[in-house]
Amino acid sequence: MDSSNVSRDSFEDSFEVNFKPYNGHHTELTSDVSVGNMAMLPLKTRFKGPAERLASNEVDIIDEVLLHFKPSVFFKSYEIKGDADRTFIYLMLYTVECLKKLTKSPNKAAGVKDLLMMAFHEKIPMPGDPDFPLNQNYQKPANTTEYLKMRAYLEQLRQELGVRLCDRCFDKPDEKASKWWVCFARRRFMGKNLVYPGTVL
Repeated sequence: MDSSNVSRDSFEDSFEVNFKPYNGHHTELTSDVSVGNMAMLPLKTRFKGPAERLASNEVDIIDEVLLHFKPSVFFKSYEIKGDADRTFIYLMLYTVECLKKLTKSPNKAAGVKDLLMMAFHEKIPMPGDPDFPLNQNYQKPANTTEYLKMRAYLEQLRQELGVRLCDRCFDKPDEKASKWWVCFARRRFMGKNLVYPGTVL
């Protein structure tokens, strides 16, 4: 089939059908540290934050999210098997918000800038906030110290994911993001939006 003649809707529909046998990704990454009941997994990153640093040749949670995003985003439910899965879920939800933002970015440089700014947006909720969509599955921070640690970790995750997502989304740095990525901006992992629909980030 000539991909240039495939509409976004037909592509998404065929993709969903093709990935129905997929059983869902559950990370095997582990950490001795959690905030609330979300694992604080190590990262390959240059951004400041509380995460332990990994070597560049190791796999981290952001690698796993970007690798498994397209088949996983169609899931309406997801069995949580451990604290690391909650980190995976959060990043899945945030990736959809990133793709919404990238639909308006004219090129890669603008996309990176847009997502780095969005990483610190005060309207992006975290577990325990009244508007966080999965509070029934997440524990809120126990105290102010844990709240600040969780916020710093999520900001670090969002910055790193934004940069790496742009590396995948922009085939050419002077053109808009690939339609084969931004077509997923309309999807809702687990039937949820990280931010309330209509919120401008």
